[in-house]
Amino acid sequence: MWSYSFEIPTLLVILILLVFYFSRPRLPLKKNLLFLQMIAIETLVIIFDIAASAADNNYQSVPKWIVVNLNMFYFIGFFTWSFVMFCFSLSVTRASIVLKTYMKYILSTPFYLGIIFSLVSPFLRLIFYVDDLGYHPGILYPYIYVVGFSYALTSLFIICRFRRAIPKREFYTMVMYNNILIISLIVRIAFPTTLLMDTFVLIDIIIVYLAFENPEYFLELRSTVFNSIALREYIEENTGKMDYKVIGIVVHRYQVIREIYGAGQTDAGLNMIGKYLNQLFHKDKIFYNRKGRFVVFVDSKTDVEYACRTISRRFSQVWKSDEAELYLTAGFATMELKGTEYSVDEILGAFSRVMEKAGNSEGGEVFYISKEDVQKNKTDTQIRRYLESAIDNNTVELYIQPLVNRRGTIVGAESLARIKDFDGNIIPPGMFIPLAESSGRINEMGEQIFEKTCSFMRYLKAENLYLDWINVNLSPVQFVRTDLADRYASIARKYRVDPELIHLEITEESVVDEMFMNNQIQGMGEKGFKFVLDDYGTGYSNLSRLKTIPFINIKLDKSLVWGYDKEPDAILPNMISTFKSMGFGITAEGIENSKMEDEMKEMGCDYFQGFKYSKPIPSSEFFEMLSRR
Repeated sequence: MWSYSFEIPTLLVILILLVFYFSRPRLPLKKNLLFLQMIAIETLVIIFDIAASAADNNYQSVPKWIVVNLNMFYFIGFFTWSFVMFCFSLSVTRASIVLKTYMKYILSTPFYLGIIFSLVSPFLRLIFYVDDLGYHPGILYPYIYVVGFSYALTSLFIICRFRRAIPKREFYTMVMYNNILIISLIVRIAFPTTLLMDTFVLIDIIIVYLAFENPEYFLELRSTVFNSIALREYIEENTGKMDYKVIGIVVHRYQVIREIYGAGQTDAGLNMIGKYLNQLFHKDKIFYNRKGRFVVFVDSKTDVEYACRTISRRFSQVWKSDEAELYLTAGFATMELKGTEYSVDEILGAFSRVMEKAGNSEGGEVFYISKEDVQKNKTDTQIRRYLESAIDNNTVELYIQPLVNRRGTIVGAESLARIKDFDGNIIPPGMFIPLAESSGRINEMGEQIFEKTCSFMRYLKAENLYLDWINVNLSPVQFVRTDLADRYASIARKYRVDPELIHLEITEESVVDEMFMNNQIQGMGEKGFKFVLDDYGTGYSNLSRLKTIPFINIKLDKSLVWGYDKEPDAILPNMISTFKSMGFGITAEGIENSKMEDEMKEMGCDYFQGFKYSKPIPSSEFFEMLSRR
């Protein structure tokens, strides 16, 4: 006699989950469709399991053909359930994308054999049979466990094989998911007359729902539009087979708007924009991609310019609700995605760059994203890969450029970071430094260069070669670290280098929060470090602010030096004279010939740096240069 008391509550929970799932917007992603198939098939399996068990218990009073068909449909559902659960694992790991066609046929063979065995069992008694004494297992009944265990174990193998392609959280979730499937099969073997297996399957479904399928995980702005996670997954799954136009709508000067109206009112305004876009594009996919940016996937025949004009007219009106009243303007970007083979990072990167430009524009101008924009982002993606490899493997190279005094003697130097591609070619710093800053990895790279600089200074001392100082760059991202003084002082102590020999260069961009900057410089100064203002002339610093900052040297940006060389005027000489009277040392960057050097000397510059003396060279070559000196 079969006991199915556990099946009823299991079925009710699945139905509640299904209703809640359909109450929220969903993306037509493959794993979402597989999840729905998983729930639907498991629901049918439970229904047929209950019905077949009840018929088997009462076989004497139920027509034989009903008992046979209920058991046949149950086993068909069982094999289908095993295969769909396996397909979900393939979808999460993205293995289905790389598997060869013949491998897909091989992996689906156990499923199709199970269906065939189930269909012919009423005649050949393979999986089961029903006679005058009721239901009986067939000669191939153990095949259901062979299929169940083989799919679960194959899933675990594929998950481990592709573990680097999936996030850690998803990896552990899928390992748990398949282990529970194995436990459910073991429970079925151990308690064949108690229908407990589906309770464990329900646990698996809940795990999948919470980890991958919870609609709230993919929704933004009070569930009105999809979020950036959903955007990435949608592009990733459809890359290469899309036929869309994409419209980007970005709120002008979003950060300023957020400061003016506050977070609460701004979020209420974004919610109103999301609802408006849902009404305007009710058949299309709408995403919110952070920082006041909306992305809409529309049909390839859509008139994008007309749509942007319509949205622009709405933005000319006030956004008003019980919670907020905002006056906003918007910029637009558009891109055509038709059979493109670009990666999700290349597409999103290009779109983000152009949307940033649109967000700082005036009026309702539409910016078109070209193949060149995507190619530029593709290049950035490659450089980011080289950058991460160099940082992770500590292969960021130390290059050094000398600084000379008025007599032409090398008295100091500047440490510079260089990375190479996988073929050994140097990547220009103007290409990888911004990427390091935007990704936050500039901290690791800067610390590596600082440590290699200290090691180099120690090596020079051991060889009886000396520099009066060496400059090390600090990006604005590094400069805001509150533990900067302790970390750098610790590295200097490790290599027994006097911090006074290390001059830290910061740009005018770092001189934003004067109080924080003074505190940071004071903290570093207490450890012995000194500061130099780099690239003066490219920012917005003024003399009154410089008077309060303890810089020991100001480096004139090469643009000032080159500009004076082309068109001499009184501005630069007077500026240098003022700096000298304030007690600053002056370094002229970008010196390329004797004429430029003489001009800067005549104006009173103390130190000089540029290709006239040497381009940045590896530390080993700089050592040889000092040795010859």
